[in-house]
Amino acid sequence: MNELEALGELLWMLASHAQTGALIALLALAAVIDWKTLRIPNWLTAGGMVYGLLYNATHATSIAAGLSTAALGLAAGLALLMPLYLLRVLGAGDVKLMGAIGAFLGAPAMPLAVAFVLVTGGLAAVVFAVSRRATGPFVHNLRFVAWSLLTPASGAWRPSAAATMPSIGKLPYGVSICLGGVAFLVARQLGFV
Repeated sequence: MNELEALGELLWMLASHAQTGALIALLALAAVIDWKTLRIPNWLTAGGMVYGLLYNATHATSIAAGLSTAALGLAAGLALLMPLYLLRVLGAGDVKLMGAIGAFLGAPAMPLAVAFVLVTGGLAAVVFAVSRRATGPFVHNLRFVAWSLLTPASGAWRPSAAATMPSIGKLPYGVSICLGGVAFLVARQLGFV
């Protein structure tokens, strides 16, 4: 029971901080909206980007340093998920939400934050495929995406080639981004990353 209490206290500490609390609220709202509508609205992602930029600008050693950190993080968040958008694995809202996370956390944190999101998203995709009894098409799509990302010169990288992937349904990836993002914040606070 002590571990659960400690986790609760840690989450409360993160939620009560102006930066991480706003990020957690943004991620939770995006997850709920994506779960209900399979879309993440632009007003939410753009608002998150603006808040992240402004927060970092006003809480850094200088406005320029804060804006630079946030802008590079925003760009990193967008860039790291853009290949999956081009392959039609993720929607534009998912990519923009990762950009908003980058605006909050800055560029140095983004590779690990994206790794946490991809792990939670991968686990959710496996559960989704198994629950729909679509493991065959899922494995086919996974091989296609892996091949496309690892060997872009193969020609599979073309967005038109992604249209050949059999759909197993739409997964509200905003939920995975929320879970992975919060897991990253907790791991970072505990000193694991």
